[in-house]
Amino acid sequence: MASSEGLRKRRKTESKAEEIGSDSGSSHNKDPVDWWDEFCRRVNGNLSPTKVLDTFKSVFRVSRKTFGYLCSLVKEDLISKPGKFMFKDGTVLSLCDQVAVSLRRLGSGESLGIIGDAFGLNHSSVAQITWRFVEAMEKRALHHLHWPDNDSNMDTIKSKFEKLSGLPNCCGAIDVTHILMNLRASDPTNELCCDHGKNHSIVLQAIVDSDMRFLDIVTGWPGKMNESLIFQNSSFYRLCREGKRLNGKLGEYIIGDSSYPLLPFLITPYEGGDLSEPRAEFNKRHQEVALVAQMALKRLKDNWGIIHGVMWRPDRHKLPRIIFVCCLLHNITLELEDVVLGELPMSNSNHDPGYRQQVCRVSDPEGVSLRDKLTLELSAGFRA
Repeated sequence: MASSEGLRKRRKTESKAEEIGSDSGSSHNKDPVDWWDEFCRRVNGNLSPTKVLDTFKSVFRVSRKTFGYLCSLVKEDLISKPGKFMFKDGTVLSLCDQVAVSLRRLGSGESLGIIGDAFGLNHSSVAQITWRFVEAMEKRALHHLHWPDNDSNMDTIKSKFEKLSGLPNCCGAIDVTHILMNLRASDPTNELCCDHGKNHSIVLQAIVDSDMRFLDIVTGWPGKMNESLIFQNSSFYRLCREGKRLNGKLGEYIIGDSSYPLLPFLITPYEGGDLSEPRAEFNKRHQEVALVAQMALKRLKDNWGIIHGVMWRPDRHKLPRIIFVCCLLHNITLELEDVVLGELPMSNSNHDPGYRQQVCRVSDPEGVSLRDKLTLELSAGFRA
């Protein structure tokens, strides 16, 4: 059950999405249905109403309600900035048109040329419109990605994780994924992004809650940097060390795999193939939580195709900001579209094919003590 404050925030978001539904197409004073019908005729020719309804989410990766909410978020920025974008037939793009082009670019991962040709736009217009949307989302949607701001919300997360795995006081799961890039062979800085899989990539580190929402992310580090170093250079790590994040008195922690150090606030699994029954049981419960982070990253990449495959010569200064906005969109869709973890195919959670887990040998004595304590508690409860 969600906390009362969480429910209030969700209802406020949903209310705002519904309120703008009737004018999210203004500047042309069209409601979303009229806008979508015209949009389909322009892009695909006439489609039957049934086909239109069935394809909206597949085209934009979001529901109509979420689409309307996104329009409301970026409306002020997209309309107020100077410069008008036009289709090749001379029609000026409305707010809905601009959001549609941006979501198609981020969601499909198709090239600027393919999207431009399909939408009847110049390729440069697709790039400019998408970047304006990214900048507006960075400014207007920050409140959709943050660490829980009160004890009630954190208690809800801990309760859901405990129901899932039996592990008490678990506040999140951490994992990383690689965003692959095809870079110019002549660029002398390419080697900085060459990772251990011999690809060019940058890393996204994410901490997720029990509903697969991103609570904290770090991105922009080169792919060859290992998970432990990325974590230890993060603000989350610093805040935990300073006692400003995760309550040590309550024994709060997050879950991570063996590539992370074992710390009082980050619990990793036991290593080795011949584990005692209690330790094997702990690892099983640990994996149930770790899988939530894996599923979140898999869903992120599946829904936002621009970071799913191999990006063609991206601007490496802009790429971390694009990844961040994809994470914002991920959270917004979860909040507005009632995605349930149990409804997803848990067996298919590989978000990083071709990369093997690294192993970190660092173990803090307090982390070892907390993990052993959790193992004993689980073992006692299992026997009871």
